Amino acid sequence: MIHDAAALTPLADSPIPLRGRPPARDDRALVELMHAAGMTPLAVASTAAWLDGEKRASPSTRASYVTDLGWWLHYLHARGLDPADVHPLEADRYAAALRAAGLADSTRARRLAAVSSWYRYLVRAGAAQRNPLLDMERPAVEDVSKTRSLSKDELDRMLAHSRQYETARTYALLCLLVVTACRVGGVVAVGVDALGYDKGNRVIDLPVKGRGGTKTKRFIIPPYASVALDAYLVERGAKPGPLFSTSTGRPIDQPYVYRLVRRIAKAAGVPQWESLSPHSVRHSIATYLLEQHPLHVVQDLLGHADPRTTRRYDRARGLLDRSPAYALGAAFAQGEAQHLKVGVDG
Repeated sequence: MIHDAAALTPLADSPIPLRGRPPARDDRALVELMHAAGMTPLAVASTAAWLDGEKRASPSTRASYVTDLGWWLHYLHARGLDPADVHPLEADRYAAALRAAGLADSTRARRLAAVSSWYRYLVRAGAAQRNPLLDMERPAVEDVSKTRSLSKDELDRMLAHSRQYETARTYALLCLLVVTACRVGGVVAVGVDALGYDKGNRVIDLPVKGRGGTKTKRFIIPPYASVALDAYLVERGAKPGPLFSTSTGRPIDQPYVYRLVRRIAKAAGVPQWESLSPHSVRHSIATYLLEQHPLHVVQDLLGHADPRTTRRYDRARGLLDRSPAYALGAAFAQGEAQHLKVGVDG
């Protein structure tokens, strides 16, 4: 029985800011937080090794882990706690404080997962006593992406508008986004020398997420998009450099592609155009392909390591008319009919 009334005080009551400008945005700021918290050189070295791990090889992923860990260290320092020996109760207080701060379930789940991963490594390296987040109750995250998607008809209208009213560069860029379902980061980073042929197929080697940005993936460019690309290349010329560049020769950037997608969608009469992004195209192509191809085929195209990530793109997977029960019923109905026929003939 609990006798101390203070023990029933809501754990979320925390004056510590847990949203807004991150306490750490780079390695240097993170190290400063660790020093302020009194962490040992072994803990700092272990953190550096953890950040160099395979799951954090991408610069953007590594930066996300640094930011999430920075929030935790900021919280502990404000409470005067030693990061190397935190009681699970304090981890639960932190989780409750994140919820009280109004953060989205996905954001809270990501922050907690990052901290738990860090502690697993520190315990393994002998730099922490325990993982205080072990077996913690964490936010349930929806397994369907909330990115605004497009129907095939809407994509068709955007492509038709681009072909008729936009520049050859814009039409070729949109075609490439559609036929490769690539991330916008790959399109803005690719050079003209990435184009080529492989066993008679027109291909392009695009930078993809992972391995510090040095990894590339070969994509097929089907004839439909190849025609658009060739028309643009005639206009662009054979000079080296970025495949899609500005009039001054500088590569286009991601904000430009964001604005471009929305402008074309608006001109093509696509509803809610203001909520679209280049990633909407990737989502839409994934959904479209999953209606026609096995999961593993679409997973390979998108470059997902985990098939569960690909499944999040399948907007139509909950539709009842796609249930395999129909195919199952038809198969057994056919088998039953064959046996009934044999019985009658006999």
